[in-house]
Amino acid sequence: MNYCSSCGAAVSRRIPEGDNRERWICETCGRVHYQNPLPVVGCIAEQDGRILLCKRSIEPRYGYWTVPAGFMELGETLAEGAARETLEEACAEVEVGRLFASIDVVEAGQVHFFFTGRLKGGYGVGEESLAVELFAEDEIPWDEIAFKSGKFALEKYFEDRGEDKGVHFHELRRRGL
Repeated sequence: MNYCSSCGAAVSRRIPEGDNRERWICETCGRVHYQNPLPVVGCIAEQDGRILLCKRSIEPRYGYWTVPAGFMELGETLAEGAARETLEEACAEVEVGRLFASIDVVEAGQVHFFFTGRLKGGYGVGEESLAVELFAEDEIPWDEIAFKSGKFALEKYFEDRGEDKGVHFHELRRRGL
């Protein structure tokens, strides 16, 4: 960060009074610019025992398969975000189930949340997808899954086999989502 988003003046890193870590602080207006992790939400949507996956049409990981997921928007809950991302990427309406995985992607400054879900009907190819398909567990292209967090969520989903075994937590510290 070089400039204040409020007044356009230069910013510098220092510890604000009453805080315990360096932040970007405007030299002119004094605004403290907090940078916090971004929530990513996704849904492992199932229909007749098969899982909905999307082949990415955008970077990063263009051409790799992923669970429908993306950044949360202001004004929505985690579950609403997961449903919206599924609609955007796979043109699919989903009945969102339970939260079952949370992954801290430390270096990317993100936290990924995954829900179970059931497709309400059909699906199609959204703007961020090259293809959208339903896969049985033994058909999933495991070596072509775009992100480690999505692969973790898929593995835990199949380990649970429809049982509520709580929320699975995982931490990714090295680069590579």
